[in-house]
Amino acid sequence: MPLAFADIAFTPSVRAAQERHGSAATYAKFLAPDRDGGHELTAAEATFLTARDGFFQATVSETGWPYVQFRGGRPGFLKVIDARTIAYADYRGNRQYLSVGNLTSNDRVSIIAVDYPNQRRLKLWGHATLTEDAEIISALTEESDAVVERGVVIRIAAFDWNCPRHIPQRRTDAEHDAEVARLHNRIAELEHQNFPSD
Repeated sequence: MPLAFADIAFTPSVRAAQERHGSAATYAKFLAPDRDGGHELTAAEATFLTARDGFFQATVSETGWPYVQFRGGRPGFLKVIDARTIAYADYRGNRQYLSVGNLTSNDRVSIIAVDYPNQRRLKLWGHATLTEDAEIISALTEESDAVVERGVVIRIAAFDWNCPRHIPQRRTDAEHDAEVARLHNRIAELEHQNFPSD
């Protein structure tokens, strides 16, 4: 079985483009029958996802148009339920319901989660279920005054760590403050090592 993401993403049109642009041989190994995996999250993916304070989510309308939305919250708002399932609380927004409407006709969803300071990103493909079950919503809800309208539960079909090239290195205010504190601590350690007090 090929790697899960390649099985989904490397369609005939994509393979033709790879052939035309000279990368088909490089990516053929991802479709080899002896390759397997990429459909169950490991501890590395789980840790990465729960540390994020946001991600980009794409859905597709019944007219075939993609729609990309940013979903954000405090780190941990995206829950890893098990190796094949992630979920988050869907808070009330501008009430256009584009993603909600799209997911009622086509449950396919794609996510890109980015760690800007460390220039890493993870792509996910899955099938989303919308739920208004109070117990599930309660389990997904962070302490907040915001109104939660539903839970979004995503069954993972595939994931892939994307090339880090071209990811800008950015930090949130909290990440910036943590990095400044780390550097101050390191300077203090070096000063102590090189100039020990009598």
